[in-house]
Amino acid sequence: MAQMTSRERLLTALAKGVPDRLPATVHQWQPYHLERYMGGIDTLDAFQECGLDAVIQYFEAMGQFWVPGKVESKRYSDEWYDEVEIVNDDPEWMIVHHTIHTPKGTLTYKTEGNRYTVWITEFMIKKPEDIYLLKYMPVPKLDKNAIRKEYDRIGDRGILKGFVWGDQAGCWQHACVLYDTAPMIYAAMDDPAWVHEFLHILLEKKLQFIYESLRGAKFDLIETGGGASSSTVISPKMFEEFCLPYDKKIHDALHDVGHIASYHTCGGMLGLFDLIIATNTDCSETLAPKGVGGNIEGSELYEAMHGKVALIGGLDQYNILTNGTPEQVKQEVHRLFEIYGKGGGYIMMPADHFFDAPKENLLAYGEAVRECIY
Repeated sequence: MAQMTSRERLLTALAKGVPDRLPATVHQWQPYHLERYMGGIDTLDAFQECGLDAVIQYFEAMGQFWVPGKVESKRYSDEWYDEVEIVNDDPEWMIVHHTIHTPKGTLTYKTEGNRYTVWITEFMIKKPEDIYLLKYMPVPKLDKNAIRKEYDRIGDRGILKGFVWGDQAGCWQHACVLYDTAPMIYAAMDDPAWVHEFLHILLEKKLQFIYESLRGAKFDLIETGGGASSSTVISPKMFEEFCLPYDKKIHDALHDVGHIASYHTCGGMLGLFDLIIATNTDCSETLAPKGVGGNIEGSELYEAMHGKVALIGGLDQYNILTNGTPEQVKQEVHRLFEIYGKGGGYIMMPADHFFDAPKENLLAYGEAVRECIY
């Protein structure tokens, strides 16, 4: 087979086809790693330097209101004013308090963060009636000209990936970020009608985003889902009631505006194979192994899902890519290729973020995938 460009290779795998060799990428290359280990180079250059296929995430205006970074008070609309108090601006331990002003009341939440990541210390929804204030939460509109420029900049070196608006793309997953995961699980048992009302409020906004901003936007792939739908978090029965109906509507809407979807479960997928397929997604990620808190080992996932959806992920980003030797990285790449790569339709990717992976391990990753020829 003639050698493909990275773009051709990735798109062939996403269409469940057989490319020239194993496509391989990373999940959201972190600024921390680029600065500390890659000499501060651009994400696209980092992919090329390591011999990997670029999947560039486009985050602009995705509506992640709780993420600090360069955070300041902002009026998102006449009905949603985010008043910010920076309690501590130390990048090693940032503390930010938010007060959201709406016409019918206020919401508050708090975050902390460091150079690696951000976490929520106080959740926005505290009592059942708070969800009705979410009707004032604005749905951002993407700059489609800026998206096209980024798409053109990437060219044949890879693809451009977008997201469904929200702190998490899926409705259940977004609700868990706003209310917290354990309380959501309790509410699903005690007051499922309220949970469905909550999810419908979020679904309406996500569908609005899809039809207003993603229609005509130059993306190759749209990420959906989120970790809270994993079977290490909720049961298959809960997934079927509180994730499947909403995720399917999101995926159907994405197809309606001409996009393909990759459903993200950064944790457990065991017991969910048929349910994930039933969401009408085009791809399933991240095939997380036990070593990083998932429950996928061996070929059971491949046997259940290959040919029905494209598969993305599988590489242990902590025990192998970060703490392994270059030779161990290469061995694992070949092992995963034997499990998931048969018949194409597979893109190798670390199951989640890495922060301190040595550059030599990433170079070994890139070398190994070039040996995985179809």
